[in-house]
This record gives sequence, structure tokens and C-alpha cells, in this order.
Amino acid sequence: MANQFIRRLGLSRDKIFNLFLIISAVLLIILGSGIFISLFNASLLALKKFGFSFFSGTQWNPVSEEFGALPFIYGTLLTSFIALLLSFPFSLAIIIVLGEYFKKGLFAEVLRYLTELIAGVPSVVLGFWGLFFLVPVMREIEIKLGVTPYGVGILTASVVLAFMILPYSASIGKDAMRLVPNDLKEAAFALGATRWEMIKKVMIPYARSGIIAGIILSLGRALGETMAVTMVIGNFHSIPENIFSPGNTIASIIANEFTEATGEVYLSSLMYLGLTLFLITAIVNLVGRLILKRLQH
Repeated sequence: MANQFIRRLGLSRDKIFNLFLIISAVLLIILGSGIFISLFNASLLALKKFGFSFFSGTQWNPVSEEFGALPFIYGTLLTSFIALLLSFPFSLAIIIVLGEYFKKGLFAEVLRYLTELIAGVPSVVLGFWGLFFLVPVMREIEIKLGVTPYGVGILTASVVLAFMILPYSASIGKDAMRLVPNDLKEAAFALGATRWEMIKKVMIPYARSGIIAGIILSLGRALGETMAVTMVIGNFHSIPENIFSPGNTIASIIANEFTEATGEVYLSSLMYLGLTLFLITAIVNLVGRLILKRLQH
């Protein structure tokens, strides 16, 4: 039936496939442009009132209609990059273990299953884990360090985020590691390299573009995470004094206050925050692509 329909159209399979690719690309462009335009239109009132001073403002007061995004931008970037730093060593360990040491077998299957399981756990469940298990642990650590024992805060949210983004970087990096040609590995062994030296000097440099691609994907995931972060970050509308202090992210402030936004300026300011997060994510992905291009050359 499908072959008869294709013959009636007078198109080859290659032409139909190319047409499908073009349509998909156009739809993605329309979708991305539509998101940007809708966010821009919704935030136009706040954009006219606050302009670019919105990004440097530190006050968020719906009563007096004073809105500034700096604490939330700061909290978003801080939690995301701390989470990236926390997750990368464990992600690299999983990449090496599954990409070289245990490609097959029971241990590899169990580790792969656990990694995929973490990726599939709903963020609200990880938020509950952070709230009831991690927050008391962090409070005990803060007491021993002599800082205010909030429990919730930037570091707590970063640890939860680290668990959430770990599978993304690990899965892509592991696939890139397995693409390393056996000839290169055997050549390294023939020159007298140990297994660890071969991994360090041959496999990781060869697979670095895939590893970095996974890092960029996980960073994009961390920037937009909402529910789990909202539950453990403390929801404080000021720039945090340190990584143990409560804070807020763009996603968490929108989740907390969107249903309460009754005024036009208030609602428009929240949409302006959404536009800001959209642009931050786009810039991070663009910078990541530029880094990948340089590494590939």
C-alpha cells in the first residue's frame, strides 16, 4: 500500500526522505520562533517598564511592582554549574566503566539500568528525597561547619540537580567512548601503555567531543529544572550569601508565583523571566556548539 502511494506521487524514497527532513527542520524553526515570539509578546509590558535594568535589579516586590531578575539569574547559573561540577567526576567514572572495563555482563547491565532508572525518576520524587533525606544531612554538615543550618539552599539544590543530570552526560559519553577504534587501543598497548594510560591518552581525547556534548545536554537540563529545585532551594528572593544559603532560580520563582500573579506587570515580569531563561539556555547551547566545533578541528 505504501509503495503504491509512493509510485503514484512519482517520488523516489530518497526524495521523500529529504522532503521529510526539510519539513522537520521547518517545523523546528517555527516551534522555536513561536516560543520566542509568544514569550516576547507576553513580557512586552515589563520590557517597556524595566528595560534591561530588569537583569541588574535585586528587588522582587509584587506589592510595589518592583521586579528585578538578578537574584534568580544568579541562583540559576550557580546551582547549574555547581551541579555540573559535582556530577562530572561520577559521570566520567560511569563512562569509563561502561565504555571500556565492563561493556557486557551482569555488572554492566545493573549499572546501566540504575543510570537509566535515575533518568526516569520524576523530579518531584527526587525533590521529596532531597527534602526528607538530603536536607537533614546538609543541616548536620552546616552545624559542624559553623554556618546557619538552613538545610535547604543552593548546595542542597545543586546536589539534587547533580543526580538528575548525571545519566544524560554518562549515556552520551559512554556511547562516544565505545566508538573508539580498536586499532588505536591496540597501538597504544603495543607501545607499552598500561590500560589506564590508554584510556587517558587515547580513549578520552578521541571521545571528548561526545563527552562534552553530554555535559552541554546535562547543563541545559539543569538550567530549566523546576520542581525538585523548588522543593529544596529555600525560595529566598535575594542573592545568596554563600552556597549554603537559601536562594531561588528562574524556574522555581515562576513555579511558585505564576498562579498568584494577578497584576499585569507582575504577570509580564514572570514571563520576562521565562524569556530570560529561554535566552540563557539558547546562549549556553550556542557556546557549547562553538566549543565542540573547535575541538573537532
